[in-house]
Amino acid sequence: MKAISGTNLEQAKSHNRRVVIEAIRTNGPLSRAAIARLTALTNQTVSNIVEELESSELLKAGKPEKTARGQPITPYSINPNGAYSIGLELEREHAMGVLTDLSGAVRARTKREIDRLPPAQAIPLLAEITEELLGGARFARSRLLGAGIAMPGRYASEGVTSLTPIALPGWQHFEVAPELRRLIGLPVLVENDATAAAIGERLYGVARGLGSFVYLFLGGGIGAGMFLDGHLYRGSRNNAGEIGHMIVVPNGRQCVCGKRGCLDRYVSLGSAYEHLGITDPERHTAEELDALIEAGGDAIEAWLDAAAEPMRQTIDFLEVAFDPQTVVLGGSMPPSLLKRLAARLEPLYPPVDPEAKRSIPRVMVASTGRDTAILGAAALPVFSETNPQFDVLQKKVG
Repeated sequence: MKAISGTNLEQAKSHNRRVVIEAIRTNGPLSRAAIARLTALTNQTVSNIVEELESSELLKAGKPEKTARGQPITPYSINPNGAYSIGLELEREHAMGVLTDLSGAVRARTKREIDRLPPAQAIPLLAEITEELLGGARFARSRLLGAGIAMPGRYASEGVTSLTPIALPGWQHFEVAPELRRLIGLPVLVENDATAAAIGERLYGVARGLGSFVYLFLGGGIGAGMFLDGHLYRGSRNNAGEIGHMIVVPNGRQCVCGKRGCLDRYVSLGSAYEHLGITDPERHTAEELDALIEAGGDAIEAWLDAAAEPMRQTIDFLEVAFDPQTVVLGGSMPPSLLKRLAARLEPLYPPVDPEAKRSIPRVMVASTGRDTAILGAAALPVFSETNPQFDVLQKKVG
């Protein structure tokens, strides 16, 4: 017989707490009555939750506001100083860390130049960066939610790499989260860079408040982070979003994955470098590569021409398959090039429902710029602690 999941009421309080935080985060300062209307919670439940969140300093009360009728109302907003998190980013040529507050503002930053470090060297370095960020912090360590790491590649449960990331050989099956947690004594969450960026953009960027969107991370390759109906979608084996290896040109250019005509071969930074005649990008710094793209002239125009149609096809597929509110373009690609690519996509293919009124553009450029992955990494502990998780309301039946 098929098991049926019931409601786990023990988790309801935690869920409702997250719902209240999410309502305020996405809508701005709200009174208790407004929170109750938006969340369909009772006034008493909202009052209890608001009092708890205010006492823990996650919310702060504003000045009472006069109303046309009745008593003044008190608006509540997220307290930026209520909690903090660490964001870490590990790439082939650098390791970087930021300390952010609950609003996503960067309070401290540090960066180290490296050259494809193996785990035995990289994990202690990330621990050093964490301690350096916390060295000048003026808040109780109990207010630190944890650390998030954004890395290229795929990840299984508990922050263990499931496949060797192309940019970081030697990491296959390495227990990233447990090893770093052992050194820094904090909760550690690990995501691939596309998923981390999608989370950061939903919390603090152009996708703030959106329930369904696809974030396309354009870098050396292409990945996607997806929110569907307010839920982060990972897929049955945590590999959702590997769209860089979707075939857009049958029998097209050879890809490292073994197939021909993959999206990566036409729209990634790697394909842009090919148009510029850069055969070994690793010989250049990130700044040098950006300068070469900026001065690319006709070569970059040719890349844009070649990239536009495969990207249109990709957006058409994503809209037909997932019906998102928008598709966000971001990643490590220079923001100026992202904007040029977005402009080159028009006209897009007709949407599924051409008559539907839209208040949001079908394609948007991410607002977090080149910091998108690391801000997303810092957002991981915040997202884990504050985002409503509907699955916790259900009992797991074996």
